[in-house]
Amino acid sequence: MQPEIESQSANDAKWFHVVFNTYGTWLPGDPRGFRTRHHREHVEGDYRSPPPSGIYEGRYARSRSLLRKNPIRLNKPERAAALEAIVQKLWERRTIPVAVAVGAEHVHIVLKCPPQFVKKFIGQAKKNASFALSDEGIPGKVRAKGCRATPVKDRSHQLNAVRYVLRHESSRAAVWRYSAPHATEEVGPSTPFGSPPHSG
Repeated sequence: MQPEIESQSANDAKWFHVVFNTYGTWLPGDPRGFRTRHHREHVEGDYRSPPPSGIYEGRYARSRSLLRKNPIRLNKPERAAALEAIVQKLWERRTIPVAVAVGAEHVHIVLKCPPQFVKKFIGQAKKNASFALSDEGIPGKVRAKGCRATPVKDRSHQLNAVRYVLRHESSRAAVWRYSAPHATEEVGPSTPFGSPPHSG
């Protein structure tokens, strides 16, 4: 069966900067800042400008008490395994991931995909990473629920997002770069990319 995305016009695909976390590492009430699901509640501050100290201490304590297991923080081999699984699944779904970084607690992806499929395909990639990490000795759920998929506004935003993701290599994230004949047009010659994986 052909990937669902193939039935969509190429013009339907848009660029996104996707971010998600490992299980239990960014919870409601987190002192670094947080957002409620679908922004149902106004929350003071964010990760750039954290909320006043202690304002959500009770909520954070409750969130931690509800965890079913310890927070997941990936070591170097685990980051590499998760990276390979995520890119492989996105490639299978015929999306165009151009930069992926898997850190101890966060994953950043810049990809092109029809908007109606972004969260579905990211969910499949997360599930594939969980399967891969089970072989590394991490059973069960590895990724937190949901993701943040920010639409890329223009070429400048695209370039900045890609460079931002690739910079995570300096903080020991496992990083993947995409190279294709159209990379100069789509991403720009100043951004280095490596070769895509072989699927199948």
